[in-house]
Amino acid sequence: MIRYRKIALATLAAPLALGLAACGDATDAASGEIAEGEVVAPVEAPEGTQWVDQVVRTDADGYMLGNPDAPIKLIEYGSLTCGACANFAMTGLESLKTEYINSGRVSFELRNQIHNGLDLILSRMVRCGAPESFHPLSDQVWLNLQPLMQGAQNNPQALDQAMSLPEDQRFVAAAQAAGFYDFFAARGVSVDQAQSCLADFASVEQIAENSRTQSDELNVTGTPTFIVNGVNVGTHNWASLEPILQRAGAR
Repeated sequence: MIRYRKIALATLAAPLALGLAACGDATDAASGEIAEGEVVAPVEAPEGTQWVDQVVRTDADGYMLGNPDAPIKLIEYGSLTCGACANFAMTGLESLKTEYINSGRVSFELRNQIHNGLDLILSRMVRCGAPESFHPLSDQVWLNLQPLMQGAQNNPQALDQAMSLPEDQRFVAAAQAAGFYDFFAARGVSVDQAQSCLADFASVEQIAENSRTQSDELNVTGTPTFIVNGVNVGTHNWASLEPILQRAGAR
């Protein structure tokens, strides 16, 4: 696991573009086409529950929201420092959850693609709680992305210094320099809990390695990239993703 260091170390304090364009090299052109499927009937959640409350961690280290047996499977590769991903969270997630996931027709798995060191730290911190907290914490990062990143960029020297510390200290110190602890503590992840997560260097490293290998395997070159029933449909906003789900049968 060597290549991730260029992400985690060299770019930790680098300026971050927070525009709404796709983050990375991907374009809005679809990588594949979804065949038109038959209309999928809604699937009832177990009595007393809702599908939007069901979360499982997958073998790919993603977090799947909704009916795990849903006939339409949606995967997002998202970066927690990407403005386009934040835009999707603000404009599309509510409709995706209420109209598609909660019907039991669509499951939604979020996987992290790592673009820089701050991205890597945040991706570990949103995993510090129970699986059910992964999506809400990720959403909170995106909904507050601008102030979070501005705060982190106010202390570049401390971020650089953190990267010279031993492995079990560097991400702990970097999160402190970036001002992330108070943000997560206000959302149920204590400072001690977050520091314990970030001190586990192997787990942080694994997130970066998963991002690299999966992105290579699935041709994920930017975020947000969506995969529908195994087909990489490219980088999209909600306006272009919803018709793809409908074509797959969620209509």
